[in-house]
Amino acid sequence: MADEYGLVDTDSAEITGDEWEEIDVSDTEADRIARKRDREFSQFRERLTDADQFKVEQSVFDDATFAALYKLVQDGHVDAFGGPISTGKEANVYQALGPDETDVAVKVYRINASNFRQMRDYLEGDPRFEGLGGKKKDVVLAWVKKEYANLKRAKRAGVRVPEPIATERNVLVMEYIGDETGRAKRLGEVHVENPQTAFEVMREYMRRLYAAGIVHGDLSEYNVVFHDGQLVVIDLGQAVTVHHPNSRDFLERDCTNVASFFRRQGLDVSDDDLLAFVTDPEPDPSRE
Repeated sequence: MADEYGLVDTDSAEITGDEWEEIDVSDTEADRIARKRDREFSQFRERLTDADQFKVEQSVFDDATFAALYKLVQDGHVDAFGGPISTGKEANVYQALGPDETDVAVKVYRINASNFRQMRDYLEGDPRFEGLGGKKKDVVLAWVKKEYANLKRAKRAGVRVPEPIATERNVLVMEYIGDETGRAKRLGEVHVENPQTAFEVMREYMRRLYAAGIVHGDLSEYNVVFHDGQLVVIDLGQAVTVHHPNSRDFLERDCTNVASFFRRQGLDVSDDDLLAFVTDPEPDPSRE
């Protein structure tokens, strides 16, 4: 099972971080660069604005967003920008060239996200964001920090997720999951040759997330991709800690979505059995 579907071995993986880790959502270097607007930054912004893949985005990329991209280039996380992988109401994802000619994905969140209130619902109750204000900017920046932290925690727990690389303001750089032909296909877009094995991997991933103290919150066949013989869980921005007041509801919904998908693949699985398996270990986010 592990070889075919890429189940990560937790024996060699560092276990989770602190449930109460503080996540700083104050102004970043990008905000300071945007305010300063020196010649090098202005030239970078002009070149990027003129690039074909960013022309349609001028209205939603503010100076601080361009400054965040500029800072990520300065820090060596991005060498060149490519075309869009996906576009959405809350974020656009671009393929880019990282260090040593590796492919990376650059996720740019819109400060004026249309689902701002929904983002707020997932952040409220998360102990990492106590005292967060109600400004759109603060909420979106917190969301990006949250996704980065969730990816790190999931990876440490032994779940195959995109490797988080860097974050700056409303921009997240992570491992690109795909090849020269394009992004990896979502689980709902491929023919699952061995549904039983895939289900066993999925439920183990869910169990490891829960043991690590987090719940995905939007898990389905559309937030899991198949790449190089592995299942990869994506889109962890909305994932919450087990202390979130709605975490149980989110987990039950995840179980319903996953079980429903695999029932359509011909398996005899139930929502309740999956929930019982996932919640069997007591969550212990700070265990070594």
